[in-house]
Amino acid sequence: MLIGRLSMASTERPLSPHLQIWRWGLHMGLSIAHRTTGIGNAVGALLLVWGFYALASGPEAFAGFHDFLTSLLGRLVLFGVTFSVMLHLCTGVRHLIMDTGRGLEIASNRRIGILAILAAIALTLGLWAGAYGFAGAL
Repeated sequence: MLIGRLSMASTERPLSPHLQIWRWGLHMGLSIAHRTTGIGNAVGALLLVWGFYALASGPEAFAGFHDFLTSLLGRLVLFGVTFSVMLHLCTGVRHLIMDTGRGLEIASNRRIGILAILAAIALTLGLWAGAYGFAGAL
């Protein structure tokens, strides 16, 4: 009898709309970006582990790691990881704000989303400008 109830209850549940019905918006893109940057941060963590391993392995291993980081590809990867961390941070703060019940209206949600993107860009560029300014001072 219990099995009959479970199958009957599952057929009476409303189905959620398919993705074709929903219009894509900034809030959906940022939610996906938050998850994607989490994966990008894992790549950054692997890069950090590689650096620690190279440092512990000796000068030759660290020289190879340093050569990669100072190459064009290495700098692009580092810039991408930096932006990934900053966007993940900013969209995480956005989620925290929304968890308090604020920013759930469409207009305010859009403003917070745009602010998160601009803040991530500003933090990334500021960090890189500061790093190059600090390196140039040495």
